[in-house]
Amino acid sequence: MPRILLVLTVVIAMAYSILSCTTLPANSAHEQSPQFARGKFRNAAPRQAPGFAKTLGILWRFMTDKPADAVPARPLQVLPLTQAELAAAPDMSLWRLGHSTLLLKLNGQFWLTDPVFSERASPFSFMGPKRFHAPPISIDDLPPITGVLLSHDHYDHLDYAAIQQLAPKVAHFVTPLGVGDRLIAWGVPAAKVQQFDWWQGTTIAGVKLVATPAQHFSGRGLSDGNRTLWASWVIQAGDIQAGGARIFFSGDTGYFDGFKAIGERYGPFDLTLVETGAYDPQWPDVHMQPEESLQAHLDLRGRHLMPIHNGTFDLALHAWTDPFDRITALAGQAGVPLVAPVMGERLDIRQPALSRQWWKK
Repeated sequence: MPRILLVLTVVIAMAYSILSCTTLPANSAHEQSPQFARGKFRNAAPRQAPGFAKTLGILWRFMTDKPADAVPARPLQVLPLTQAELAAAPDMSLWRLGHSTLLLKLNGQFWLTDPVFSERASPFSFMGPKRFHAPPISIDDLPPITGVLLSHDHYDHLDYAAIQQLAPKVAHFVTPLGVGDRLIAWGVPAAKVQQFDWWQGTTIAGVKLVATPAQHFSGRGLSDGNRTLWASWVIQAGDIQAGGARIFFSGDTGYFDGFKAIGERYGPFDLTLVETGAYDPQWPDVHMQPEESLQAHLDLRGRHLMPIHNGTFDLALHAWTDPFDRITALAGQAGVPLVAPVMGERLDIRQPALSRQWWKK
């Protein structure tokens, strides 16, 4: 496609995102949040806004400087899942479905994180980042879901079509402030939605959930930036002394001192699910380099490290295998047990199988 057409496509997409952006209702609860000021949420440490010129430069790099191996050269291995397999699986199981979408079986019930099942992480069905692989299981084939846990409202973490399909079979949607308002505006019954500020949470079906800080941003268009909060999550299932587990889910975040605070308050963690992908020196404070992902795991006092936010969408300028290769080398040097399952592979949360580096085969 000629470059001028690519530029026009980007401009059209940006205009469409403004027009299609959900209008969020005013919510007085947001004004009570220490993270909320002058109508928007903010990070504890100010984020370096890229500005118009830098943003154009990044877009130009995406159009002209993509490596040939930004996407896989051949189909990825995926282990298909069935509802019968899920029902028969033992408690404290986890399956990676792609990107930051994980299915967990806790206390005999199922939970989903950041469910994205659409072919593209985009407001469009015909353009935008396309999946490298199909999900290991369809939404129709999923069992009833006790809860969906959301980290923020970007397209690669909050999928409108998936929410519409999931709503009838999900009992609870647990979100940061404002993201729940978006779900309600989309037709999800308000009685199913709970939304929290940092350090707030709830317990559902014996699973304790706490929204914890993250260093990121939010929005689904050019006119709603930071109108909703972003968060990481602490997940505690059962009594730790009697076979339970503590899990950390990072969502999207840059590296910051909040990881140490989370580790001190809620660690140690049996498993940390830490963002490792879609990074670049040009956006250093909203996504972590692999060295920072490893440090976050250490700050959290994690036992096993599982890198997420990779292997499904092309969202940056690195090779698609780069996150896996770099975090594998770093974890090996630090003596950290690394967990990197094939999509659809079952893991025991307390004793997960270590990485077999499937992306190299």
